[in-house]
Amino acid sequence: MRLGKIFPQSASLKMLPLVLSLTLAGCISVGPDYQRPQLDLPQSTSSSNVQNTALKNWWKGLQDPVLNQLIDDALKQNQDLLIATARMDEAKATAGIALANRFPTVDANLAVSRSRTSENSGKLPANAKLVAENYQFGLSAAYELDLFGKLSRADEAAKARLLSQQSTRDAVQISLVANVAQTYFSLRAFDAQLAFAETTLKSRQENLSLQRKRHAAGVIGDIDLHYAESELAAGEIAFAQAKQALRNVESALAVLVGRTPKQVMNPEIPRGLTIQQLVQNLPAAAELPSDLLARRPDLVAAEQALVAANADVGQAKSAYFPSLRLTTALGRESRMLEDLFSPASLLWNVATSLAQPVFRAGAVGAVVEGAEARKRQAVGQYVQIVQNAFRDVHDSLNNAASNAEIDASTQSRLTAVRETYRLSNLRYQSGYSAYVEVLNAQRDLMQAEIAAIDSQRAKLSSGVALYKAVGGGWGQ
Repeated sequence: MRLGKIFPQSASLKMLPLVLSLTLAGCISVGPDYQRPQLDLPQSTSSSNVQNTALKNWWKGLQDPVLNQLIDDALKQNQDLLIATARMDEAKATAGIALANRFPTVDANLAVSRSRTSENSGKLPANAKLVAENYQFGLSAAYELDLFGKLSRADEAAKARLLSQQSTRDAVQISLVANVAQTYFSLRAFDAQLAFAETTLKSRQENLSLQRKRHAAGVIGDIDLHYAESELAAGEIAFAQAKQALRNVESALAVLVGRTPKQVMNPEIPRGLTIQQLVQNLPAAAELPSDLLARRPDLVAAEQALVAANADVGQAKSAYFPSLRLTTALGRESRMLEDLFSPASLLWNVATSLAQPVFRAGAVGAVVEGAEARKRQAVGQYVQIVQNAFRDVHDSLNNAASNAEIDASTQSRLTAVRETYRLSNLRYQSGYSAYVEVLNAQRDLMQAEIAAIDSQRAKLSSGVALYKAVGGGWGQ
């Protein structure tokens, strides 16, 4: 059936002024337009696009395929990132609703009714039918003109909150990449410590066996034997502690990369480069980019939250002004189905309503005050996050430089302690010193070896922290 037969052309012409009016947009948007807070920012040290590209996938500079795969797995399977993505999708749907509110609503209506009137009611004329039928079909439309920006401000706020959630999701990704890398560095550090503890334990077991034989032969006394037994026990403790720490790090990494609960209980994490090789491949320290406020997603999220709060103020203030609503309906109505589409069954209506708040007992003002208070909170949160961001950069630069110096000094000390231990052994074997001198040198060596591994892990971690601080690890 053609639409022209249902809705005649004459009715369509009558609706033309209304249709044209529905295209009008509000010419006034009450409330303040957004302006970024003025902050005293430090000068950047770099604005190179090459650096920005390196920041995006900084971990690939370590040249460890296993680490690359672990990060890829985390980006696909980590639950924190999936939750943040779902929140972003929710904000996208909310923004879609806010945008839809700026357009007319059109509904198709179909109604069929059948009723019987009481014979004793006295409502029916003589010889009228007791049972009546009614058929209705048509379209209805409604539209609120956005005269004072209520709907446009709501749309602005929803879009800003969507951008905020997108940036929050990117911030989660940056933290995730950094956490996976730092946990992997801890894993390789504990691998090295466990290997050293195992070697030390075997050495002390062999030494105790030798000292027992010498004690039985009367070459050494009880004190030297007990020294050897004590050092073996200390070696067993160190081995157990290293093994414990390694197992805990494996399960933590399994959770980060999104492994199943069964795999978390029995983690099997592949290994790539050693801790020493990773340190050698560590890229040069990142510099402060010129677009830090745009590179760090947490700063973008905080600013968009401020944009949304600013738009909320305008939306709240629009309640002081009148709202104009247009409604229309066009359709057919008949008591008999066969007459529903005859010209005589045509019906239509056009209505306009204007509502101006007069008395709300201070409710509108309270809403405005609440919106302005939330805006002040958002300003404070934005400024605070900017301060913390530059503090992160400052501390990361400081830590990266300091840890590089500490690692260099730690390696020098390790070289010296190794030589001391070698000479102590020679002196003891030649009868020039007591066994306690060897034990002391051995303890110093073990502490120096562990300290060297820790300094290498700290150097790697501070490098990661710096890349995280300057906004590296996501796809801007």
